[in-house]
Amino acid sequence: MKKYNVILSGGVGTRLWPLSREACPKQFLKIFNGRSLFQETVLRNQPHCDDAIMIGNQATRSLWNEQLAEMGCAIGQEIVESTPRNTAAAIAFAALSVDRDDLLFITPCDHQIGNPEEYEIAVQRAFELALEDKLVTFGILPRSPHTGYGYMQHEGEQVLAFREKPDAETARSFLSKGGYLWNSGMFCFRAGKFLEALGEWEPEILSSSKVALEKSVLNIVDKEASLHIPSKSVDYAVMEKSKDIAVVPSLFDWSDLGSFVALKEYMEGASDNGYLQNGNLVFSSKLNVSILGLQDIIVVDNEDVLLIASKEGVDAIKEEYETVTQQKPACK
Repeated sequence: MKKYNVILSGGVGTRLWPLSREACPKQFLKIFNGRSLFQETVLRNQPHCDDAIMIGNQATRSLWNEQLAEMGCAIGQEIVESTPRNTAAAIAFAALSVDRDDLLFITPCDHQIGNPEEYEIAVQRAFELALEDKLVTFGILPRSPHTGYGYMQHEGEQVLAFREKPDAETARSFLSKGGYLWNSGMFCFRAGKFLEALGEWEPEILSSSKVALEKSVLNIVDKEASLHIPSKSVDYAVMEKSKDIAVVPSLFDWSDLGSFVALKEYMEGASDNGYLQNGNLVFSSKLNVSILGLQDIIVVDNEDVLLIASKEGVDAIKEEYETVTQQKPACK
């Protein structure tokens, strides 16, 4: 039996546009003490796993290989998706590529994680539960009534219910009641256990993923076959349906850095906070940006896009991204 860190790298991070771009999404930006979130993910999980499987797209394949080479690290296997089919299919590709008794530790590579002692405790407990044939998810003790995360209602390590991203009032009620955790998007289970569950609840995803993977050339999953795979998240496809779910209530620091507000909060507590200027967040590779008399302003200056937004305006960035890139696809 081997333990594999399955590294998911599919998202573009449009809420961090234009800092995060299709050619270099947020997980590959070296703005975290000189490293990227991807590099931090690899280094964080190496001590806990025997090997790693990278799952990503062709556009960023060279990026992850360059950043691995910089660290002197190697990934045992890479699976390159020719078209995105969501996390259920991505994890199926990994599970079909190893022995059924092997353990898969699924981690997105665009999350910020701190407190390594608590992280190790949570990971080891997840391995223990996975060996008991549980489908394990990691729940984060909420620090605020966040409306951007899904929640899990739990009792100990038992998941009572999954909750969609709530409105502000509902999120506040979750915190006041207690017994709720943020859904981190991290999982752990035996490969065979996951395939059994996927076959029970979403047999079409399993069968079509197997066909697409078998037709892979140079580790690139066949595109035509991939288009027949139903696009569903692993939460919808398996985790919310199975009776064999367990959650590890986790105390490590965690953020998906899904917005400029979250990124600013992280930078305010980081040792390398050179992107902060008088309470404003500034990313500029060429211009010397000075901000006077303003607070909570976001400035991102790229070669072809300049973004200036207030803290209150960042919620509109995804919509702005869609508008701008429809008119000017090169700005993606």
